[in-house]
Amino acid sequence: MPENWMLPRIFPIGGILFDFLFVLIAIPIEAYVFHKRLKFDKKSSTFYAISINLFSSVIGWFMFFVSEPMLPIQVKSELINYMFFNNFKSPNTQTLIILTAFIIFFATFLMKYFLLRGLLLLLDEPIAKKEEEPKTFQRRKLHTFSNLRLQSGNLVTTTLIANSLSYSVITIILLVRSK
Repeated sequence: MPENWMLPRIFPIGGILFDFLFVLIAIPIEAYVFHKRLKFDKKSSTFYAISINLFSSVIGWFMFFVSEPMLPIQVKSELINYMFFNNFKSPNTQTLIILTAFIIFFATFLMKYFLLRGLLLLLDEPIAKKEEEPKTFQRRKLHTFSNLRLQSGNLVTTTLIANSLSYSVITIILLVRSK
């Protein structure tokens, strides 16, 4: 560790509190979608929503702190100006923000999907399974393969819907905040 390692004097408490607010908004929305679409009980869907949102938030902040030193000075200046004063100096920044928002949305979606998939595999949770008795081994094998494909597609769709709904509500809050 460097010798002069210390906490910054100016701490972006507003950014941290808004991230906390966004996580608190995203958790119930995504838990509701998991409960309705994946047929989890309320406790399990809330657990999965909390887990994937906290893990993706930590991974997102880690990626931000790793990539921030590599940003050009103008982008850093705009970022600091937005974090502390809620406005931009340059009109070109909004285009960059829209592009960055799309990248963050899809990166978060992929993170949440893989985190949810990993948690389900780790905890050996069935994903909206239907119990049926196939008559032959071949049918059982074919049914299991098609069921896994269907469940994986259902998990992708459900994660995309949950992420889209939570991001939509967060976007509306940001739009209300900016006015």
